[in-house]
Parts: sequence; structure tokens; C-alpha cells
Amino acid sequence: MSSKEALQGLWSSLYPQDDQSRLRSLFAHLDSLKQDKSAEESDWYKQAVVYSLYVDLYNRNFAGLSHKLDYLQGLGVSCLWLLPILDSPMRDAGFDIRDYELIRHDLLGLEPGFSKQEQEDVFGDFLAEAHKRGLKVIFDIAMNHISDEHPWFVAAKSSEDNPFRDYFIWTKDTSLYGEARLLFKGMENSNWEPMGDWYYFHRFFSFQPDLNYRNPEVLMAMTRALLYWQSLGVDGFRADAIPYLWKEEGTDCENLPKTHTIVKFFRAALDYVKPGTILLAEACQKPHKLIKYLGSGDECHAAYHFPLMPQMYKALAMQKAAPVIETLSPSVTPPIPDSAQWFTFLRCHDELSLELVYVSEEDRKFIHENYCREPQWDFRLGEGISARLANLLNFDDRRIALAYSVMLSLPGTPVIYYGDEFGKENDENYYREMISMTGKNDTRFLVRGKIDWKKRETQLSDPDSFQSKVFTKLQQLLKIRHLHPAFGHGSLEFVTLTKSNGEAAEEVLAYRRIINNDHMLIVQNLSEQVVEVNLACDKQSRTDLLTGLQHNSEKLTIHPLSYYWFSCK
Repeated sequence: MSSKEALQGLWSSLYPQDDQSRLRSLFAHLDSLKQDKSAEESDWYKQAVVYSLYVDLYNRNFAGLSHKLDYLQGLGVSCLWLLPILDSPMRDAGFDIRDYELIRHDLLGLEPGFSKQEQEDVFGDFLAEAHKRGLKVIFDIAMNHISDEHPWFVAAKSSEDNPFRDYFIWTKDTSLYGEARLLFKGMENSNWEPMGDWYYFHRFFSFQPDLNYRNPEVLMAMTRALLYWQSLGVDGFRADAIPYLWKEEGTDCENLPKTHTIVKFFRAALDYVKPGTILLAEACQKPHKLIKYLGSGDECHAAYHFPLMPQMYKALAMQKAAPVIETLSPSVTPPIPDSAQWFTFLRCHDELSLELVYVSEEDRKFIHENYCREPQWDFRLGEGISARLANLLNFDDRRIALAYSVMLSLPGTPVIYYGDEFGKENDENYYREMISMTGKNDTRFLVRGKIDWKKRETQLSDPDSFQSKVFTKLQQLLKIRHLHPAFGHGSLEFVTLTKSNGEAAEEVLAYRRIINNDHMLIVQNLSEQVVEVNLACDKQSRTDLLTGLQHNSEKLTIHPLSYYWFSCK
């Protein structure tokens, strides 16, 4: 089935009464954008290392970010994930979008009122510099909701008969969608916000009205926005909050079949123009639900493995491998299409999430008690922890390097959150500043904040500093990872190693990663004690990739919080 045939079928299932004039217009637009390029790099995201950043907090604007591209390339990054860059009042760190085809003027280094051509010149120059270094660029688009300052909503609230009124969901009966859970407990009291005699629906902050995808104009507008950025050279999009796109009474308004239809529509349109422009699913769900956003290779290319993240922290706190092994077992993490990929992370711009959607009450309690060491780190009444990687791991460069070893060697495309490569700490000043600006006590602002590059460069130039130790260890792991396709494409086989007394070494997380002749054995001691294990490797020759030395003994002594990456031949 061609992409156009797929689009027509998907459109008809969403809007069976529509005359399809809008769709014919879209087809003409797609033909005008279609790029004559092969899909040679269509799975580039599998071997990528992603670096997530806010442009302004990282280094002021796109010109400043361009100056740091050599630094990022030297670290071992191959893809930049730009956190929200589109025009916004910035009450939710840019996830409250005011214009889908406009970048914030301060990020461009332009005065307000700049032309589309000026935007394309500045952003185009940045993309060219990134691509010249082999760096892909993706960015966030909130698909479910917009800012209440968006012109669509400004028009919609002006009168009940305004054409944009139907871009949103209105009611006088707030029992509608009563089974939809409240996502921002402790910050919002309801999914309905009053406005005159009416209420409008929102799943997140009250200043972020949800879009109404029952209106075909909404789907058309969102698709054209994606196509605009794709035409400028953007390599993909993080599709924010996609589980909530379609609403139906009598349901929890999450993961509904027509939500998947919408995502398939976006994918088919992007594929028609340029295959390999990825859609990354931001869906806080259990893996068996999350994999549905990968479809059969016709929805998102990749999805975050949200449950794995807290289980890595649990394993480190327990000093046992079981939480990671159980989470990646087929009973918890089903197989995904060959073309798809998990994205993994230790920290991100949000909290260390402990939603019951993907952790048990017991896990939540354990992780919260072990890592939420300050009252202000608490997020959503125990459902998360707002703290940076360095804060969570007590500024111990050994623990941080071990955590990176686990994430970088397990299946998936790893994401590094800006500043974590040198142990950036929670930013108390930025947190207070943003509370004052937004009026919301959103503790996630603790894990954001600006980088003082003069200060950081001084720290990184001192090989004995904490920051330099973290950076150097991470850089070494990334260099090795790039040389071995087994990490991005290979199979996973957990290995149970035994101690000299024959007991299983439960504190050792070990596994093989294999593709073709690339055979890796990863061995990691999660405990604070020295462990000696019998090395179960079925190959004769083992090279320690961290030292370059051969290791052919059947015994391996692993120091506390240490790891080995072996290449076996």
C-alpha cells in the first residue's frame, strides 16, 4: 500500500463524512515537498547517541549552540534533541506552544516580528553546521495541547460561533470524560477550566487547552506544521503527550484506537516526503501498551522505555541485578518491530517518574525512600523525584559512571541530559525564579537551569575534579559504543555469573550483546564489595575495551561499583 493510499484510508476512518477536499489539498502539498532521496539512513536512530538540551539554558541561542557543536561531537554525541523551541509564553518550559511554525525570537537572536525568511536563514545555518558534523537534530512538538495564548484559542474564546471554537473541547457538564485521570495532581484540581458559562478541557496545566482532533482541520494543521519543519531539514520529532490525542466518553481517554490512527497519519505523511524522519513517542505507559505506538512499523519509529529508568535506580539501590533483568524480560517488555527502537535514559527534563502506570506501589515507596533526600525534590505527591543525576547518586563519579555503563550497553538508543555529562547539580536559583514567573510550584525546574560555561570549562580542565572524572568516563564509554554495532542493533542475552562457592552473583549485572561477528560481554558490579566471579564466556579471546588488555582467565575480580566491557572473538 502506498503512503497516499494509507493516508486516504486513515482519513476516512477518522472522518467518514468528510468530502476529502482537505486531503486532496494535502496530497498536492506532499508532492511539492517530496525529496528524491533513498531511505539509506532510515534507521540511523538505532546507533545514535542523543543529547537533550534547552537551547537558551544551554548557551543562549542557536549561535551559542553552534559554538558548542565541536564540544558535543567530541563527547560522542550524534543526535541533538532540542527541548521546546517553538514560540511560547514559557509557562510550561515551552510545551505551551503559541505558534507551531515559529521559533522563539530569543533563540534565533532576532527581534520580535522577524520574517519567516530570517527564521529559516538562522535555523537553517544551525542545521547545516550540525549536519556538517554528522549530528542529527530532532525537537519537541506537543501534539495534544497548546498555549491559551495561541491565536486559535484566542479566537475560540471570543465567541461560541467562532470557526476556531471547534478546535477545542467545550462543555457545560463537567462530568464529561469523568474517567480521565488527573495527570497533574497537586498542581491542578480538575481537567475542566471555567470560562464564562462554559468549561474547556485540558489534561495538563489549565493554561494548556487540549486540541480537538474530531475536527479534521486540527489534524490538517498539525500535519502541515510537521511537514514545514521537515522541509527545513529537521531529522525528527519528539511527539509529546500522544496517548491523549483522541477523547471518548466512557473511557479514560488514553491510548484509544483513533489516537493510533492519528499517529499513523503523521507517520505516513512524513514517510512520503522523506523516510527516516523519525517520530519518537513520549507515552508514559507500560511496555505492552507503549509498543502499540510502534505499530507494525507504521506508527512511531521509537519510544522511551519509561519503566526501565526507575528500575535501573532500584537495581543500584538494592545492589542487585534482578530489577533490570525482570523489566527487560519478554513478560514485561514484549518484542518490538525490527525497524523500531527503544530510547533509554537516566535523567531528563522531567522528574524521575514513579507513576503507578509503570511501577508498583512497593517500587515507588522503595525508590522514593532511597532517592528523595530533600522534601522539595518530591513531585506530584510521591509520584516522582525532581533531582539531577549527580544529586541522586550523591556526586559519586563511580556510581554515575556505573549508571552510564548500564544504560549505554543495554538495548536502545541512549539519551544524555544536558549537563549530566559533567555532573550538573540541581539549580535552586532557577527553581525559585520560575516559580515566581509561572505561579506554579513545579519542582521539575530544579533539574533545569543555565550552564555557566566559564565555570564548567575551568572544572573540566582539571583532571582531578568531579566534573572532569564524570566527563572522561562517559566520553570513553561513548567512544567504544560508537565502534560496536551490537549496542544499537544487537540481541540481548542475560548471563548469570557464579562466585567461587557456586552461588549466583546477584549483585552482578551481566549480559551479551551480539550482532553478526560483533560479540560483546558486559559485566557490572552493582555492589559496594569486591566480587570474584567465574567468567562465563563461550569465546577464547576477550579484550577489555576500557584498557585494551586481553583477559583470558576464567576468574574475574570486580571492584565495587566497577564494570567491564569485553569484546569476545
